[in-house]
Formats: sequence, C-alpha cells, structure tokens
Amino acid sequence: MDTLRVSCPWDARQTHESLAPHLLEECYEALEALEGGDPAALRDELGDVLLQVVFHARIAAEATDGTGYTIDDVAEGIVAKLIRRHPHVFADVIVSGPEEVKRNWDAIKAAERAEAGDRSASVLDTVPFGQPALTLAAQLQRRAERAGAPAELASLPPGAAAADAAAGRDAAAGKDTAAGRDAAAGKDTAAGRDAAAAENGAGGSQAVSDIGAELFALVARAREAGLDPELELRAAARSYRDRVRAWERSGRLGGA
Repeated sequence: MDTLRVSCPWDARQTHESLAPHLLEECYEALEALEGGDPAALRDELGDVLLQVVFHARIAAEATDGTGYTIDDVAEGIVAKLIRRHPHVFADVIVSGPEEVKRNWDAIKAAERAEAGDRSASVLDTVPFGQPALTLAAQLQRRAERAGAPAELASLPPGAAAADAAAGRDAAAGKDTAAGRDAAAGKDTAAGRDAAAAENGAGGSQAVSDIGAELFALVARAREAGLDPELELRAAARSYRDRVRAWERSGRLGGA
C-alpha cells in the first residue's frame, strides 16, 4: 500500500471520502458471498474489505495535524477494546451465558462513555442512520431493549412516521419549513410533525404513517421470533429473483 500510494496516480489521489462508496460496495459483496455459501468467494471478498481498512489507515497516517494513525494503531485499538469488554475471559468476572456477556458489554460501553465525560449520551447516539432502514430499525429496537426501554415504544404514534418522513424530505430538498428545520436540527417535535402533515396533505401522510408504522412493528415481530429482518427480506428478495428468472426462462423456451 505504501508503494501504491506513491506510484499509482489513482491510489495517490484517494481520500477517506472518495473511498467511502468502495467500502460499502465491498461489504455488500462480502455479504453476498457469505449468503451464497461460497467459502472461496467469501475469502476473496474479505480480502477486499481488508484492503479498504488498510487503505483508510494508510491515508490517515499521512495526516500532519496530530490526528493521524496507522494500521497498527487500528489493530491495537480493537485488541484493547476486546480485552476491556471481555472481563469474563481476561479477568475474573463470571458470567452465566451469552446474554450476560451482552449485558456486561453494554454496561462497560456505557461506563466508557461516562468516563469520557459523555454522561448525557443516549444509548442510541452511536447507531448509524446511514444503514438500510430494516437494519436501522432492528438496531434501534435492540439497543433500546437492552437499556430497559418499554416494548410499546416500538409502536409509533399515529402520524409520527408520516411527519418524520415529510420533514426528512423537506430537509433534503432544502425547504425552509418548520418541519424541515426541525428535521435538519434532528428534532422530533410535535410542531415539526404537524407542519409536515399540513404541507403534505392528510391523505398521503396517513398512508405513509400506516406503512411506516407497520414496517417498524414488523421488525419488532421478527426480532421476537429470533429473526434478523434484513436477512429475512434479503432471502425473500433472492427467492423472488429466482422465481422471476425461472419465469423468464420458461417464457423464452415457450416462445422458441
């Protein structure tokens, strides 16, 4: 990577930002290889993911403002985290099973945030909203559940999904509306929801609300059944793809 960074014009001009789409693409390709049950393909794709990690670390090492780090720093950081969050392995803590391991992990993570002075942080603050919506909903519910949040919170109030969706569209479109300003500021306010509902029409808003709330509740049902909603929908999508391909083949054969 050091050689490529110096000698290859394409590699030399890359930044963290320009590589971001490639990181996502490689992760999805690794997931596809995993789902396909092909060990050789998965090995290759994991290598591509590892390349992205090494590439980002090499770019970071070039920083001159004191924020730089190397691939060794990345590895040392994850090793230290794993040791710190596995006291039942590297210390004298005794656990009864996997569930207690998860609870300890969350407790240690919360203590780390408090030690860093982030005492008012929400358990949801580190959930990335750029991930696919089903995965996002499941992760939000999982984090909240571990924190002791009541299960009924997963049932969205009428109009909330529609208003939030409309507010998000306003913010993305740059509209100077109450809903758009609230969404841009990350505020979930009644005013923002009311404004969004008024600006987008009651009928359409209710449809979006019903669909969004039903999808969110369906994620909760999947989790209750011990299923990953994202993987379940991907499996259904693959099955649909295979059925369409079979239909296409039968049509061509029939036409022949």
